[in-house]
Amino acid sequence: MDTHEIMFNLIKFYYNFGCYTNNNVAYFVGYNAITADDYKAITGDDYVASPVV
Repeated sequence: MDTHEIMFNLIKFYYNFGCYTNNNVAYFVGYNAITADDYKAITGDDYVASPVV
């Protein structure tokens, strides 16, 4: 099991358990821990990058 798969499984677990929101999951996409496709697999929503302010 590689790091990406471990991160995906942990984030999905915490999201399903109610500990993470969509914004929390998006944070991990922003830091390349998971991909935008992973975001959709976890949340069911398309990932939309927020503009950097």
